[in-house]
Amino acid sequence: MTALVELARAKVNLTLAVCGRRPDGYHELDSLVAFADVADDLRLEPGVGFTLSAEGPFASAIEGENLIAKAVRLLQEADGRLATGRFHLTKRLPVAAGIGGGSADAAAALRLVRQANPARAHAIDWHDIARRVGADVPVCLEARAQRLQGIGERLSPVPALPAVAVLLANPRIPLATADVFRALAASQVGRAAAGNGPRLPPAFRDPDHLIDWLMSGRNDLEPAALRICPAISQVIARLAALPGARLVRMSGSGPTCFAVFASLTQARQAEAKLALAEPQWWTAAATLR
Repeated sequence: MTALVELARAKVNLTLAVCGRRPDGYHELDSLVAFADVADDLRLEPGVGFTLSAEGPFASAIEGENLIAKAVRLLQEADGRLATGRFHLTKRLPVAAGIGGGSADAAAALRLVRQANPARAHAIDWHDIARRVGADVPVCLEARAQRLQGIGERLSPVPALPAVAVLLANPRIPLATADVFRALAASQVGRAAAGNGPRLPPAFRDPDHLIDWLMSGRNDLEPAALRICPAISQVIARLAALPGARLVRMSGSGPTCFAVFASLTQARQAEAKLALAEPQWWTAAATLR
């Protein structure tokens, strides 16, 4: 069979409200999630068994059983006759960065196995497998703008996003999601429990309407992440000072932050300026979907 290829796009939490802590210790979230056209590449040569190789600027950060391997293992447990095969990952997205790189890779692996098994795909509950792999994997499975609620298992459609661009910036400091939630649990659950995501409009008229709506939201994980990783404040300040930046916010659990621009040209110009000021950072200008 011909090799199959999928993009694992960066996940951007445009808003992220923490709406309370559940009895099991997990937190209820309400987030508008979009996907940027900067991505890892995942290639599959379908066959028997499973192997995974990796290359790229962040390949060395992958350790142990990553989420691709976990996804394939759960699929094989669900149906041992599924063809899997040789996976090869080109890892361009930073790890532990708040943009769902590992989750996007796992979701891409699920899509690839689904493509490789057209006669058996109907018998697999792909959303359930994604949920069992990780909290962000279900939203990454569709890789388009959605509203995420619960711990990531409840997804609903959102109005089409008008054409806007973002500049993503990461100081190359990994930040574990679990550490950020622990910091939040220790100091902010009382305030966060009263939080609630802003109500989505029936449609976004234009980029200005989207940006105005985003300004009514927030990322409730940002204060906790800042205490663990103070460098985030510098990333936010650098992005906010760039010409044309309309909104600056942290994505997910950080430390990646984003600035929203009216056009990709503006975002690319801002990236060039930021790269001169902070050449050691990872940056990417991208459109959203």
